[in-house]
Amino acid sequence: MKRTSPDRSTAGRQTVVTGLGVIAPNGVGTDAFWKAVQQGVSVLGPVTREGCTELPLRVAGEVAGFDPALLVEGRYLVQTDRFTHFAMAAADLALSDAQLEHDPRSPFAIGVVTAAGSGGGEFGQGELQQLWGQGPNFVGPYQSIAWFYAASTGQISIRGGFQGPCGVLANDEAGGLDAFGHACRTIRRGTDAVVVGATEAPLAPYSVVCQLGYPELSLAGDPHRAYLPFTDDACGFSPAEGGAMFVVEEEAAARRRGAPVRAVVAGHAATFTGTAGWEHSRPGLARAIQGALDEAGCSAEDIDVVFADALGVTAADQAEALAIADALGPHAANVPVTAPKTGFGRAYSAASALDVATAVLALEHGVVPPTPNITEVRHDLDLVTGEARAADLRTALVLSRGLMGCNSALVLRRVPDDRR
Repeated sequence: MKRTSPDRSTAGRQTVVTGLGVIAPNGVGTDAFWKAVQQGVSVLGPVTREGCTELPLRVAGEVAGFDPALLVEGRYLVQTDRFTHFAMAAADLALSDAQLEHDPRSPFAIGVVTAAGSGGGEFGQGELQQLWGQGPNFVGPYQSIAWFYAASTGQISIRGGFQGPCGVLANDEAGGLDAFGHACRTIRRGTDAVVVGATEAPLAPYSVVCQLGYPELSLAGDPHRAYLPFTDDACGFSPAEGGAMFVVEEEAAARRRGAPVRAVVAGHAATFTGTAGWEHSRPGLARAIQGALDEAGCSAEDIDVVFADALGVTAADQAEALAIADALGPHAANVPVTAPKTGFGRAYSAASALDVATAVLALEHGVVPPTPNITEVRHDLDLVTGEARAADLRTALVLSRGLMGCNSALVLRRVPDDRR
């Protein structure tokens, strides 16, 4: 069958962020989230979720004040897990922020891409308990879809009527950044807008038991000492739930409808270095950084702030610090580095999505938020601690690595005042 050529050129199609929605342990909604991040508030605390309190995991970032029944229709609630509740609610916030609505005349103009590391563990556990406790007749029909990694993409697409290209990335924590790379390629191919991001809900008993197999997981009991990357006291990371969703659009399409442009998604790259040891992530992460810089068309000296992966494991932290130095050269000594997630936890795939949200807000406000709970830094980094730092921010670099060896880097640019 002969393919018809598009009636418009896709060359030079630039991707911009027009909408942002956050559901995080330190705030539901962008304003609450940014206020807490800017002030360096730490909300890590004892695990309180039902069925988890007797497990070895003691500290996590739990989302408080989130009632899905107030944000998601009942027919969707019974079909979906908590991680999808987060995604649908955050997507609504992002769409409202972008002032973007579904147009029935152009059903294929908007796509959806999400990332997920664990899927719907709480929903799946509940259905398995019904199976073994009462029998197969008590297992609901939604068990087949609610646990699945693609559930959030599917439900956002169905609920919003978005019939453009859709996808899901289940490639470890770095998926939160890789989803942006996927969305940008989709826009370059001709789609006008993509709802993109990542949410996680890993604080259910079965999910926590699975995580206990990660040697990088922190089992410390003091919320202020449980997640301390780049320090001598690093003992792993504290997990978290929640995440962020965005609306990204082709810039010309966004401007035609008068949408607010919050940031430019300038470059992305990814590598894979496997699980042989964290020292192997150094060249892979450095290569991802260089690839993202190349795609963005910027030099190392253009980077004004780095949002670190910040795993909280000595070997991994050392590898990241060296990768930043490898990729940015002498400029690495002068660029501020931050990891606000130490105040609310590392939400797997959603950790990097929340970092992107923070980076967009930092570029807008000219502020580098601090890294909570950290006072003395072991590695050769200009890690921002204590208080937020005012800075003229034009370009931000966001980093992410997965426990299974994925590495990813994303470059964001501030929109010049004359183009807002």
